[in-house]
Amino acid sequence: MANEGRTSPRRVIVLGATGSIGRQTLDVIAHLNADCQRHARPPLFEVVGLAAGRNAQALSRAAKTHRVQHLALAQGEPPTTGTLTGPEAAERLVREVDADTVVGAMVGFAGLPAMLAAAELGRDIALANKEALVAAGELVVDTARKSSAKLLPVDSEHSGIWQAIGAHIAGAWNQSPPPMEIGRDVSRVTLTASGGALRGMSPKAIYNATPRQALAHPTWDMGAKVTIDTASLTNKALELVEAAWLFGLRAEQLDVLIHPQSIVHALIEYADRSVLAQMGAPDMRTPIQTALTWPDRHPGLAPSLELARLGQLDFEAPDHELFPALRAGFEIIRRAGTSGAVFNAANEVAVQAFLDERLPFGRISQISCAAIQEVGSSPIRSMDDVLHADAEGRRFAQTQLNDTPATQATHG
Repeated sequence: MANEGRTSPRRVIVLGATGSIGRQTLDVIAHLNADCQRHARPPLFEVVGLAAGRNAQALSRAAKTHRVQHLALAQGEPPTTGTLTGPEAAERLVREVDADTVVGAMVGFAGLPAMLAAAELGRDIALANKEALVAAGELVVDTARKSSAKLLPVDSEHSGIWQAIGAHIAGAWNQSPPPMEIGRDVSRVTLTASGGALRGMSPKAIYNATPRQALAHPTWDMGAKVTIDTASLTNKALELVEAAWLFGLRAEQLDVLIHPQSIVHALIEYADRSVLAQMGAPDMRTPIQTALTWPDRHPGLAPSLELARLGQLDFEAPDHELFPALRAGFEIIRRAGTSGAVFNAANEVAVQAFLDERLPFGRISQISCAAIQEVGSSPIRSMDDVLHADAEGRRFAQTQLNDTPATQATHG
């Protein structure tokens, strides 16, 4: 992906351009291009397409700032003539606009068709849309391998795994980006979790947490959906599944530690019990830039890591009883098939109901975990299987909402 030897900038499409990751991606691109200008070098990137869900005004502002002509909007009044509109707008943007890199920053299952299209076309994918791999990892990874598309992780944990592996395996960093097979010399891969906004609260307080409480993340600035998933550790369950697909890992090779400082993002334990950790300030602009500029390194926007100022780093084992969604992540890896699509769909419905104050926080994980058991799992042969599983997961969650008054008695 390096621009060395290139006579033109890399063309980038940013999906989810008005969300947290999308906005930070555009900041990183502007920073890198400005650095090139200061040193009288050609720009590294040209943003050729932007897609958003419903925020037409923010999409229009971003398009003007970055001089982008090709836009897509899933819902609402288009900001300009020629803007692609409708649920399939992002996928159409990927298929109709030539690009070298597609940044997958759309949240949820809605981002899957565009990610699959980018993989089919052999684009480099800076992947932040973990739901695409959770729901249809088999399809996305198989498609990427056939087209030689690269799945360059943007999540800080998966970026950390990738970097730590690249530091050990000769040629892995430059020549073999994900999807990849780590190999037998890796015995354990540990993802860290901040613990979310509700860490340290009693089981009763967690069960009855309000949206305001669950959205008050102490470390990361993320969108509402991801922040709620972080509070329930569902986000970490999704990341476990994503790691399994990106790096060819079994459930038995994966682990999770609660690490509230969010400085260590991933740890790789090798067969000889040596451990490599990837560390960095809790700033998403770093893994975004790592994915965009791979295999090169450029001056970044994030602050330098000052360990002496931190004083200490804390780690603790997660409570699988209190946060059952985490257990579901391991189960999805073992079950494979459509179990991830079912779980993800039920969770999306439950999270939205919680944000709408129609469901207690504690019921989110109960519903998504129950969906795996009640709906079950079947093999994925085509996208139709994934769509059917997604619909069944949503249907199951909706039946549970109908049976769960928002004013349900508190959990003891």
